Amino acid sequence: METIDGEVIHVVPPEERDDYDLDPELASLAESRYILVCRKGGRPSWLERVLAFLRREAIEPVTLVADAGRDEGADVTARVEETDVRGVYDVVAFE
Repeated sequence: METIDGEVIHVVPPEERDDYDLDPELASLAESRYILVCRKGGRPSWLERVLAFLRREAIEPVTLVADAGRDEGADVTARVEETDVRGVYDVVAFE
């Protein structure tokens, strides 16, 4: 189990899951749950954004599958378990 800090950049509620072309394994994991796409590490400061742009560093996204949703733009800290799908984590609890 590990802890991930992130900023929610997109939320897919269970009722909208069929509107997206999801990987079948992700769709199975998220059956009646929320899918939260997050920027790993949280919201960067303006200086961090400028440096990342100059260094041409991409945002490191992670996908969290959770029983409860969060608002886009919210900072989250979650205890997670890694799944068999690369970059997708199952949320055990939000802190």
